[in-house]
Amino acid sequence: MKKLILILLLILLLTACSQINYVEINNIKIPVELAATEQQKAQGLMFRTNLTGGMLFSYEDEQMQQFWMKNTLIPLDIIFIGKNNKITAIHYALPCKNDPCEIYSGNAKYILELNGNFAAKNGIKEGAVVNFLR
Repeated sequence: MKKLILILLLILLLTACSQINYVEINNIKIPVELAATEQQKAQGLMFRTNLTGGMLFSYEDEQMQQFWMKNTLIPLDIIFIGKNNKITAIHYALPCKNDPCEIYSGNAKYILELNGNFAAKNGIKEGAVVNFLR
């Protein structure tokens, strides 16, 4: 019985500490991959030919962030989200074909990359609130 209780407590603890699996914007629930490590953040969506859902980048503090599309093969919406969970900027970004690549910037604690034009097709605008779900 003690083992069962310990296992259940461990499961509850792991579930409580689980990472974000979805974001919700305008009542649209979007599955996300997390770019958690510095290597994952540097790699981002480079060399990917498709994206199901989105990729979420999280930073320690809100500050000016800059992204580019070098070696990115698909158009993306780059959505900058402040510490108050409100969208501060949305950029539609095309793959970079020539150096220097365009820089997309915004003040953010989080950055969400989605397939290009997702925001426009779904009425997502600056000021919208992003909910982070498990």
